Amino acid sequence: MRQTLSAVLELEDGTRFQGYSFGSRRSTSGEVVFNTAMTGYPESLTDPSYEGQILVTTFPLLGNYGVPPQQQSDSSNLSAYYEGDRIHCRAIVAQDYSWEHSHWLADRSLADWLEAQDVAGIYGIDTRALAKHLREKGSMLGRVIIGDDRAEDIPLYDPNRENLVAKTSCTTVEEYGEGDKTVVLVDCGVKHNIVRCLTRRGVKVVRVPWDYDFTSIPYDGVFISNGPGNPDFADKTVENIRKAMAIGKPICGICMGNQLLAKAAGATTYKLKYGHRSHNQPVQRVGTNTCFITSQNHGFAVDQATLPADWEPLFVNMNDGTNEGIRHKSKPFFSAQFHPEASSGPKDTEFLFDEFIALL
Repeated sequence: MRQTLSAVLELEDGTRFQGYSFGSRRSTSGEVVFNTAMTGYPESLTDPSYEGQILVTTFPLLGNYGVPPQQQSDSSNLSAYYEGDRIHCRAIVAQDYSWEHSHWLADRSLADWLEAQDVAGIYGIDTRALAKHLREKGSMLGRVIIGDDRAEDIPLYDPNRENLVAKTSCTTVEEYGEGDKTVVLVDCGVKHNIVRCLTRRGVKVVRVPWDYDFTSIPYDGVFISNGPGNPDFADKTVENIRKAMAIGKPICGICMGNQLLAKAAGATTYKLKYGHRSHNQPVQRVGTNTCFITSQNHGFAVDQATLPADWEPLFVNMNDGTNEGIRHKSKPFFSAQFHPEASSGPKDTEFLFDEFIALL
């Protein structure tokens, strides 16, 4: 019989869920959030937008298809299968864990990968009850306590009080692909598939740090990436976006990029009660009857009531009416709160990359 350590997920309101440990035996803390996707845990774990968070998976089984190899997709030095260079979640929580995995691409188990990256995993949790609790009370801080560790020795960590954009951004200018057009990619915690989606469309991508003044270099368009945490910390990015808006060349943003473009325009953002993290968020293109199923991962949103008169909503969430994208009424500036690059998730909205490239 397999011997496993006991583990507890304790929320800041005192609610406790008893389970078992897999992966690293290091106790930890962070913001507890839930994702309703059925697949994609390698992509989610390496998504920089999960920096500082404890990820609860509502699909009842985790680990059954193992983990793909850490290999480069091409000469770009980007992973072929992951969305970042490391696991960004503080821990992952599941109802059940499969100790035996099967997939033609897998080269190790999820537990082995978590242990190698010193990330905790906990299973045996009633994730349905946990997700309902978070939905009703809102995302909250929590701690994963492994074995005989004491809760009082694990201080609660609030990632929303830290500049996570700076923590996950690149620190030097990097270039990918080649083409007649150059796109500046402002890295606020970019997913690798955004780079892949751009280079596949025949443009040169210049990836710059979050606080880099990219207006000092030649470019044909600006792409603002996704990223974790509170957008209010990215003041330097907003300042540079305003400079780019004055120049007037095409600008596109995704997720955090939507929020920062809105802030540069003069709008405000706010924290959602429990965020949008799934593969099945329905969004409507404003002014049409067209609806798309989208992949999402964010805890903040744009207050579209604060958009200036020359801006308008581009997409709206069909579940709760929150903003899912904005656009300028006359200039080539637009953004989406969801993830058109998917990975993992539906690719229904990848055409937004084509719309951006067409503007260059």
